[in-house]
Amino acid sequence: MILRKSFLAVFVVMLLSCSNNNTDVVIESPDGLYQINFHSTGEEMKMAYSVDFHGNKIVAMSPLGLMFKEGNITIGKQVKIEKTEGREVRGKWEPPYGTYSEYQENYNEKIISLSHEAHPDLKVKMIFRAYNEGVAFRYFIDNGSQETHIKKELTGFALSPGASAWVTPMSQGVISKISVLDIKEPCERPLLVELTDSLYLAIGEAAQIDYPRMKLKASTIPGLIKANLEGEATSSIPFYTSWRYIMAGRNAGEILENNFLILNLNEPSRIENTDWIKPGKVIRDMTLTTHGGKAYIDFAVKHNLQYVIESAGWYGNEYSETEDATTATVDLTRSKGPLDMHEIIRYGKEKGIDIMVYVNRNQLEKQLDDILPLYQEWGIKGIKYGFVRTGDQYWTSWMHEAVRKAADHKMVLSIHDDYRPVGYSRTYPNLMTMEGIRGDEESPDNEHTITTMFTRMIAGAGDHTICYFAPRVNKVSSHATQLAKTVCIYSPLLWMYWYDRPKDASLGYIEEWVADLIIIEVPELEFFDNVPTTWDDIRVIHSEVGVLGTIARKSGDDWFIGSINGKEDRLVKIDLGFLEDDKKYEARIYYDDQDVETVTHVGIKQISVNNRSVIERMVKANNGMAIHIYPSSE
Repeated sequence: MILRKSFLAVFVVMLLSCSNNNTDVVIESPDGLYQINFHSTGEEMKMAYSVDFHGNKIVAMSPLGLMFKEGNITIGKQVKIEKTEGREVRGKWEPPYGTYSEYQENYNEKIISLSHEAHPDLKVKMIFRAYNEGVAFRYFIDNGSQETHIKKELTGFALSPGASAWVTPMSQGVISKISVLDIKEPCERPLLVELTDSLYLAIGEAAQIDYPRMKLKASTIPGLIKANLEGEATSSIPFYTSWRYIMAGRNAGEILENNFLILNLNEPSRIENTDWIKPGKVIRDMTLTTHGGKAYIDFAVKHNLQYVIESAGWYGNEYSETEDATTATVDLTRSKGPLDMHEIIRYGKEKGIDIMVYVNRNQLEKQLDDILPLYQEWGIKGIKYGFVRTGDQYWTSWMHEAVRKAADHKMVLSIHDDYRPVGYSRTYPNLMTMEGIRGDEESPDNEHTITTMFTRMIAGAGDHTICYFAPRVNKVSSHATQLAKTVCIYSPLLWMYWYDRPKDASLGYIEEWVADLIIIEVPELEFFDNVPTTWDDIRVIHSEVGVLGTIARKSGDDWFIGSINGKEDRLVKIDLGFLEDDKKYEARIYYDDQDVETVTHVGIKQISVNNRSVIERMVKANNGMAIHIYPSSE
């Protein structure tokens, strides 16, 4: 429960001006590549920070601070450093699933205790960490037994006025590249910034569990980007704000490879035994009938999928607040039925396929405590939370409590619509994927998908709702691109065949637009059959944002590669130097070719390769390529 009673005080840290009366604290990453500098100066004790990477000043002197609810204490004065404590952490941890088989967790930390002369009861600490992957800081407030009310956060990020950034005002919006000077409305995080053609950085937040969402916008000072909270924060204390992180790289791909920093900024798993948390591939039941559901299960068995999800409408009209998510009462505007949920669950268990269900927020907000134990009793293994509310403190807190409650009932989760990851999947790994992405439902072209790969995907897993046989694929993309997305867009619960249905699944939908979206057994479906959803290693080969993206991921002894091309034809070269020395491999290449006489026009070529090989292929505009590399049997 969020407490609304206010504690009145002011603590503000403003932009640093030059002075000879400085108090500086320097935090350096273990590998020495990052340095974050905390500064305090002058009689007013104004404070700020800056960040260096490889000797480059990537964030210039920038303001820090929180404004508490009060009106009679001057903002920015009378703040003192009481003490500074430090520690070093060196370690690693193994996730139940992820983009690596283990994550390194190495950082140096400084905790700076601050006090306000006019209000000695207000205790604030700045916590700074420098990791090998980036830097981060947060605020800690402790007023004993009192409560606190944060009206505003004054954190800023001073960037070069000549920098450009990829921005979107909403989590599922179009991402555009603009000057940092032109970020007039709050934009989503993470924010990818191009400082030069060989220096990029990303700004975002982690562990946003019980605190308003931060968005980012330009200030009146050229190049200074401000944190913009979505509402105020009221809480009992002690209280931590979310982390603000800054990552850098010579290209966007280096940042993506290191995005486990966001997981590291969250607490370790609170689920003692994670054996029940099963990654896998999911197909959506478009029929909402018993017969159709069984046909989907049979298809899942044949094509190595792990889940079937009963989609919106299984318990009635999802947009109605009066529907009951404890009953399988089909929305007759979506399906003719009948739908026997218990029979589908039983049949799925018999065939080794788990069943998930969709539940809209209209029912989640009223019935969550009822449906979780009920679904567990039925044998349902997961839920997709739909159209959730997020952003302000109340709904952010509610959302993460709903994740914890689902874990109590052994439910894996996908959160759809506006929610973006903040690393909470480390603490509660049942939160496996989420939307907050402009996926295939919005028909993005390849340029946008390649932009998504190196912006939104920095934050973590993303459900792109991949479709394959829908007509939109031919209009904005290609079928080889759809294959490549399973590698390029990481999601441990991977939604596939979003608008497609097996031939044997009788149509329950009344809408005619889905009538022709039949899954045809074309040869390249073997790539979908074989591709895993969790990984042991990653290599970003091409990361030209919006232009060309190529990612290789390892699973066991196999490597899978996805390559997506933008608006121009180009020769794509993929160096296989990441393969093991003195080992022979086979590479099975899937590519777009209009001369192939199938409905999808995807060709397949197999070649022998090793770690000295370079795969070269001319890829047309808005086309892609997928590759499966596995040890040779020879």
